[in-house]
Amino acid sequence: MKPGRLILLALVVGGVSLFVYKALGGRVPLPFRREVATAPVSMVPPGVRIKVEVLNATRVPGLARRATTFLRDRGFDVVDIGTSPEQRGTTLVLDRSNHAEWARLVGRALNAKVESRPDDSRYLDVTVLLGNDWRPPPLPFYP
Repeated sequence: MKPGRLILLALVVGGVSLFVYKALGGRVPLPFRREVATAPVSMVPPGVRIKVEVLNATRVPGLARRATTFLRDRGFDVVDIGTSPEQRGTTLVLDRSNHAEWARLVGRALNAKVESRPDDSRYLDVTVLLGNDWRPPPLPFYP
């Protein structure tokens, strides 16, 4: 195709596009319905700070980071993340500060089993050992 014809074609397509844009009142309809993501509701009681440690006990890279975002969105204060030296098949929530109700809140958020293993040498309330059974929720799509 000759360069002159390409330029003419581009001008025609541009003119038609501008006409359609003006005819629609300056709005371009999207071919999909945009869902508005709602913020997760806080699971932590008002005025309470539940300090959580999240440890990845799987071989899935980045799982502790995803769980951290998940828990922070629900009001928990994740103060440390890391990797556990042992691998786990199921997720386990450990109560470290003798606040069983706080550990149950984290367990409910992650749909995980809760055990009491007090440890006053740590400055946290709950330890989460993420197992292979925990699946992070899908990330929202923002085009």
